[in-house]
Amino acid sequence: MEDTQKVIEFLIENKLLLSFLIVLFILIVRRIILSGIRGDVAFISEEQRKWMSRTKNGAFAILVVTLFLVWKSEISQFALSVTAIAVAIVVASKEIILCFTGSIQRASSRSFRIGDWIEVGKISGEVIEHNLMATVVQEIDLYHGQYHFTGKTITLPNSMFFTYPVKNLNFMKRYVYHNFSIVVPGFDNLFPLLPTLVAKIEHHSEGFIDVARRYNSVIEKHAGVDLPGSEPHVHISSGATGEQIVHVMLFCPTEMATHLEQEVRADFMSIYHQTYPKNSEKPA
Repeated sequence: MEDTQKVIEFLIENKLLLSFLIVLFILIVRRIILSGIRGDVAFISEEQRKWMSRTKNGAFAILVVTLFLVWKSEISQFALSVTAIAVAIVVASKEIILCFTGSIQRASSRSFRIGDWIEVGKISGEVIEHNLMATVVQEIDLYHGQYHFTGKTITLPNSMFFTYPVKNLNFMKRYVYHNFSIVVPGFDNLFPLLPTLVAKIEHHSEGFIDVARRYNSVIEKHAGVDLPGSEPHVHISSGATGEQIVHVMLFCPTEMATHLEQEVRADFMSIYHQTYPKNSEKPA
């Protein structure tokens, strides 16, 4: 008992050693818990990511509180000594403060959670981790209409949430409004081709259209707005140099969007070639 008392007194007197042991202990416990959550699986599930993020944030919070209690007296003295330069410290730590308040803004607004697809500025991806300072996402290629992971991991400082709007794209994980255009040189009358093209699109959509209608209805109820609907939308416009542009919008499973686009393009080329065999060119 006396030996234990001496060890405790020694650690209290040597706060650097005590702090080192506390950090080491918390890191070891965190590593053990994270290893237990991850297990031996090759791919981490969304639920595992949530618990791993909670473990990391909880360990960080415990570490900060514990070190604060150990060094409380020194911190109080330091705070009094730096009162005169408090303004300079605030200015120097502006980005850190913005990151911290950005985390509070995210938590209070519930704009997204782990597993959601988000877009911040020109960056889009699936959220895999968030903490007090940053949000980590796996980048998704949305700007080229591919909807697949690029393999890049992006760390967003939470201060970005005050600079750029956060778009929650979570419903796009299953179904998406996929837009693309087909450019046709010349000025042939393309309107008679549209009913046949729409019929082709409906044929390609037979396997998922019922689920798409239900999912579209769920999104409308959740968002409280009238969406374009699950039916294909096709319209024609003219370009600046006289070419015609066929615009197509499909509501389809995200993983099938690129494949369906290729099938619709092939159908249009075939219909156009049959209707205007002399003038047919390969649409861009």
